[in-house]
Amino acid sequence: MAVNAATIYKDNKILTATPAELTLMLYEGAIKFCNKALLAMEKNDIVNINKNIIKAEKIISELRATLDFKYPVAKEFDMVYDYIYRRLIDSNIKKDKEILEEALGYIREMRDTWKEVMKRAK
Repeated sequence: MAVNAATIYKDNKILTATPAELTLMLYEGAIKFCNKALLAMEKNDIVNINKNIIKAEKIISELRATLDFKYPVAKEFDMVYDYIYRRLIDSNIKKDKEILEEALGYIREMRDTWKEVMKRAK
């Protein structure tokens, strides 16, 4: 069986990433799956809409699960993640592009904020 160089690279990137970089990768993944769901909506591809929104939901759940509540800001992040998660579910049930775009906008904002935090921490 031939091993895919891209897979090896991706696996090594994950294994060597800092916790901050892993969080950024999670945001990027959620954005990617929301974008795939939006493309599927344009094609009325119900299976792929559902599959990709569920992947984004799982990432948001993971981000929530990793919050450290000894920091006061974690409660605010939890509220935002809860809102995004509920909007993802709503967009999936209704197959509503506007709701999905709203959730995606918040995920992008969180990612951009996280990138800024990473820059300042260096």
